[in-house]
Amino acid sequence: MTASSSAPAHPNPVSTDGPQLLGQPRGLATLFFTEMWERFTYYGMRALLVLFMTAAVVNGGLGIDDRTANAIYGMYISGTYLLCLLGGWIADRLIGQQKAVFLGGILIMAGNASLALGDPRLFFIGLVVIVLGVGLLKPNISAIVAQLYPEGGSRRDAGFSIFYMGINLGAFLGSLLVPIVAAKFGWNVGFALPAVGMLCGLIQFRVTRKYLGQSGLATPGKRATWWPVIIFLAVVAVVAALVFGGTLNFDPVKVSRVANWAMVALATGYFGYLLWFAGLDHTEHKRIWAMIALFIGCAMFWAGYEQAGASFNLFAERHTDRNMFSWDMPAGVLQAVNPLFIIIFAPVFAALWVNLGRRNLDLSSPAKFGVGLILMGLGFLVMFAAAGYVVQDQKVLPTWLILTYLLHTFGELCLSPVGLSSMTKLAPARFVGQVMGVWFLATAIGNNLAGQFAGEIDPNNLPGMPGEFLYLFWWGAIAGTVMLILTPFIKRLMSGVK
Repeated sequence: MTASSSAPAHPNPVSTDGPQLLGQPRGLATLFFTEMWERFTYYGMRALLVLFMTAAVVNGGLGIDDRTANAIYGMYISGTYLLCLLGGWIADRLIGQQKAVFLGGILIMAGNASLALGDPRLFFIGLVVIVLGVGLLKPNISAIVAQLYPEGGSRRDAGFSIFYMGINLGAFLGSLLVPIVAAKFGWNVGFALPAVGMLCGLIQFRVTRKYLGQSGLATPGKRATWWPVIIFLAVVAVVAALVFGGTLNFDPVKVSRVANWAMVALATGYFGYLLWFAGLDHTEHKRIWAMIALFIGCAMFWAGYEQAGASFNLFAERHTDRNMFSWDMPAGVLQAVNPLFIIIFAPVFAALWVNLGRRNLDLSSPAKFGVGLILMGLGFLVMFAAAGYVVQDQKVLPTWLILTYLLHTFGELCLSPVGLSSMTKLAPARFVGQVMGVWFLATAIGNNLAGQFAGEIDPNNLPGMPGEFLYLFWWGAIAGTVMLILTPFIKRLMSGVK
């Protein structure tokens, strides 16, 4: 609050009460740059992860086979979303969002620093620490953005649009710069750069957090106990000690499969609870079935989309001619294409939906999901064609991957922005917070499946590669077509929710 001490307290403070910057709360800039650096760190490291794990030991890598490396990749990105459930609980019940964001940033920085040290055991410990950090930071920084606008309305929508640009700016810069640094100075320096990026984000957050005011602070009153967190961390520490001590055999491929079934079982159990034990009325009951359809569509979409950091990254490394004007472009640099396309085309899609809405032609949420899944599938049809040249022992131009990323970006812009919004509208009012966590669970399932799908592409069986990409084309195309066919039925289940 900037009002003088003699002014009466505003009974319902709004975002216009505090310091402003370009018509938005000054605190939005704090969160914009914090998230920008966090995404710089996350996507920068992601651009190297599979390439480093599969690189030969003599080249400084870990020498892990493709299937195992992709399974680890899938579990890693899946874990960052799954732990958002715990991160949100810790913030809500224990420390507040501001402290959760700062603590999460510290863990992310420490985890990336561990990757840079070059010790294989510290590398995998670092991945676990990063997962814990992202789980703390990711859900809570978005929650603070919402709290900056207690009045809601269009200013909140504009604020989230600006924040979303920070996400993609960080992803673009990290995906572009980190692989270049790693190629020039080595893996260790490449992994160190994301740690430095997160340090910049932490310093910026610490210096400017005063502009957040009361947003994200822990609410007074009865708190939960730390024991669930302590027990969870103790279990993680014991399992890690058993694995590194050789007592427990850790097979990432098998663990990935078990984890997927466990997450599916968790989602099934939760939706079953809502349907039969939550005491919902008839309208709420119908909307749960619509939520289930969107949940399945979300998981299927990310299973294909997240090939970007897995099979597509390896395809760029091994089968793409990356010599650009006498410069050997590092494979990971192509990871920057997607966030760049999002920055370019997100306003275009937003304007498209508005214009269609004015003509009463706007697509419903399930229809947008269907289109998004089909576009994702078409991207794999492009990769199927590119793999046909690879089978003939040819390297292909980066334009194949770029076109695939363009189609996948269009699919993301159809599906991702409306997904969480639709779920929160469909959820019974008393279950909205839990449903947000379930939405992260859908993403976690898809990401874990992505690692399993990528592992099926055998580098020693190149003739089989086109078939794997064709399978993923049908995965998206059939799922999208079914979603479009079911759209009228799902719309009726949504009972007026748009």
